[in-house]
Amino acid sequence: MEQAEHTQHNFWQLLVVSSLIFGMFFGSGNLIFPVHLGQMAGQHWFSAALGFAVSGSLFPLLAILAVVVTKSDGLYDLAKPVGRHYAAFFLVMVHLTIGPFFGTPRTAATAFQMAAEPFLPQRWTTVGQWLFTAGFFGLAYLIAIHQNSLIKWIGKYLNALFLALLAVIFVVAFCKPMGSLNHTPSVAYQSGATISGLLEGYNTIDAVALLALSVTFVHAVRALGYHDRELTKLTAKAGTLAIVVEVLVYFGLVLLGAFSLGELALSANGGVALSQIVGHYFSNLGTAFLGILVTLGVFTTALGLVTSFAQDFHKLFPKVSYLTWLRTTTIASFLVANVGLDNIIAWSLPVLMLLYPLSLALILVSLTVAKWAHAGLIYKLTIVFTAVPAVLDMLANSPAVVTNWAPIANLLRVYHTYVPFASLGLGWLVPTLAGFTLGIVWGHWRLVAERMTEDV
Repeated sequence: MEQAEHTQHNFWQLLVVSSLIFGMFFGSGNLIFPVHLGQMAGQHWFSAALGFAVSGSLFPLLAILAVVVTKSDGLYDLAKPVGRHYAAFFLVMVHLTIGPFFGTPRTAATAFQMAAEPFLPQRWTTVGQWLFTAGFFGLAYLIAIHQNSLIKWIGKYLNALFLALLAVIFVVAFCKPMGSLNHTPSVAYQSGATISGLLEGYNTIDAVALLALSVTFVHAVRALGYHDRELTKLTAKAGTLAIVVEVLVYFGLVLLGAFSLGELALSANGGVALSQIVGHYFSNLGTAFLGILVTLGVFTTALGLVTSFAQDFHKLFPKVSYLTWLRTTTIASFLVANVGLDNIIAWSLPVLMLLYPLSLALILVSLTVAKWAHAGLIYKLTIVFTAVPAVLDMLANSPAVVTNWAPIANLLRVYHTYVPFASLGLGWLVPTLAGFTLGIVWGHWRLVAERMTEDV
């Protein structure tokens, strides 16, 4: 009897932690990108969804496993083998970009646009946004003050409600689909739909987000009383379960978009598509329904982002308290969401193009060579070889004032012409593998040389 109760208790905690992880990183982009993908892919929806799942789900899963395998207590610990200064730089860049400079303000701005703006007279839009975002970040701050309460708020309540509302949409839509799946794909998906889907999933940037959020879900599992091997085991299981659920949700959303072509024209973006689909099934209530759904999705992400920012920065600068860092990120996010989000987005996206290859390179070495002799050498060479194309990808995605400057334009032309996959935004792939291989060979050579010296 006691064994059964213990097993049931552990299973319940697994579900709650899985819900926490899912809720923290599944935001508005994860909701709308797959719907638009389904519309663009048409009859090739399955191949496109498969590619999207690889980059949108497999990479984030590898990020979770990298944290688990290395037993890191956050992003700084994970990157420290490259060097303490690099680890600090990387942590600051990641958190500022997905935090108050881009990711966190966008959560509140998106929630306002979907849940409040449609019901406000135009003359009240500006005031309404200030009041809405103040309430949004004020509530996030009040919940995040108590770090251990996140597993209750996100894991037990908010994310469960979000998934329940999303399930309602799926049930209604799949019981009465808007059409067949025999629709002509857009040009990019007529051949190589899997690759196109993979590149679309690349835009979610979830691998970067989960590296940053790792400190929060590790602390949450520890607060449940798990330590060492038990903590590692539960985190790995919960992360895997969260990603499996995400894959199922992605396939459902892609199908939703593909079916919608029976009644709707190809939309400008996934937000428009999802609004039209929900409006088709729920009529006048659709706008309110979708507003609640999106707000729940982005609010749980905002909670994870502000908490992980404060936790990681307190660890890096321990003389400044967690609460001070929490106030800093919530106030900064509130201001950016209201006074400069468009410009911040324009300059933040290139930084994400820099951080994503560096994150994937860090995940690669963490999963494979973290415990090897001379692992530090392999880490360093892999990151150095990744950094050059990552910087070029950043420049390629910068505003026109940067890309139109003749020296940069010529450099990018050479880069896109001669480096494999560079024109697809994946120019870092071959250099990263080259640096990784060189690091292994060099490290092995040094190890052999050291043993020969010892024998002598």
